[in-house]
Amino acid sequence: MTKSVVKSVLLLGASLALPMAAIAQDAPEDLLPPETAPAIAAEQPPLEAEYDTPTQGSVAEAFKDEFPAAKQVDPAVQGWSLEKATALVTLIEKIDAEGLRPADYDAPGLQALIAAGPGAALDAGASQRYIWLIEDMRDGRTPMSGRKQWFVMDPDADRMPSATVLKQALQSGDLMGTLQGLAPLHPDYAVLKQALAAATPGTSQYKQIQANMDRWRWLPRDLGGQYLMTNVPEYQLRLTVNDNIMATFRTVVGKPGRTATPQLAELVEGVVLNPTWTVPQSIVKGEGLGAKVLGNPAWAKSAGYTATRGANGFVTVVQQPGPGNSLGRMKLDMPNRHAIFVHDTPSRHLFGATERALSHGCIRTEDAVKLALTLAILQAGITADEGLALLNSGKYTRVAFQKPMPVYITYFTMATDIEGKLSTFKDIYGRDDAVVASFNAARVANRPRVTDEQVIVIEDDLRDAAP
Repeated sequence: MTKSVVKSVLLLGASLALPMAAIAQDAPEDLLPPETAPAIAAEQPPLEAEYDTPTQGSVAEAFKDEFPAAKQVDPAVQGWSLEKATALVTLIEKIDAEGLRPADYDAPGLQALIAAGPGAALDAGASQRYIWLIEDMRDGRTPMSGRKQWFVMDPDADRMPSATVLKQALQSGDLMGTLQGLAPLHPDYAVLKQALAAATPGTSQYKQIQANMDRWRWLPRDLGGQYLMTNVPEYQLRLTVNDNIMATFRTVVGKPGRTATPQLAELVEGVVLNPTWTVPQSIVKGEGLGAKVLGNPAWAKSAGYTATRGANGFVTVVQQPGPGNSLGRMKLDMPNRHAIFVHDTPSRHLFGATERALSHGCIRTEDAVKLALTLAILQAGITADEGLALLNSGKYTRVAFQKPMPVYITYFTMATDIEGKLSTFKDIYGRDDAVVASFNAARVANRPRVTDEQVIVIEDDLRDAAP
């Protein structure tokens, strides 16, 4: 961040009379000893886009196919000496330190191949087992059936193909180092790994740590230099630069059930100041708002609604910018097929609740104006004064970013909180059980890389969230 940008952000904070420090809240008990706890300051689907940033790899329709590991093995690099194969046995026996299960990789079978001596059988058997380890460290062990409402395309398998990693490992002889080079870079993964070493295998705490370590492997290994991340069960959104938290914001997330917030990795293309709200047909037609707006122009004007009736009789209702707009004073422009986005809300009293799973899927953000203008300064190059002038104009304004910014909507029930303490969060959607169950079952081979779960397009009725 340049000095001019920092100055603009600080001026923005002063103008809005809002602190830039993390928002304090009641947090669960820290799970690490004090001396070891680190301080960690309806559009085109993204599946079919092409990307050039560390958060999105080159993705294509071919990703919808399965990738049998055996097809990725290059016979020319399968030369396993007895020494390397024995080192692989040791690696398998110690892989539980990464939250994986040694039993999944059949060390006894590999030892039998070693006893039979070098040759094609040992080459194939050792390569296959190492590729299983590559896949699980790089992509996560949990099959798609255990990743509930998970819609993130992880590009790591294309950036670090199994055959290439296998070749590097054999050429260097550093099997463990090469494998650990696939581990997530985010500091939370290392914190969870440390906690796992202190936990008792088989306990609920151990299984929860194991599940959340795997969730990090589902994401891109490198999340990028600047990004937004919201952890749904924590009800917090972070603005992160080089894995350091620059600002935090309380959130309201989707209600459990059909409108639970899905897990996504999308791109924010800009911010919309003074947004309009196109009212869903479930309200226009289902609740009679269209007829009310058309039949009572005075009331409609006072509430900020305009209605248009098409030649076919279809009624469209749009709420214009204003203090009562259901999107508040800003939303992030993040096109996605789920119709999920981050926005402001006029119902700001909801941020005082402890449990805030109250929306129809979208993420409502406290101090949303601060977030919007900070991003506009960082990503669009405007000044704080320019941003405030656009906001105070009351007019719909889209501020396009110079470069799209990643936003990750995640679901961690154990993670470092906004104060840097490893904490647990209520499993509000009951998504832990499927991950834990997958670890209790045999490893699934030849796993698809994308989910076949239904995409639920959310119609966010923002008016009914108040208790």
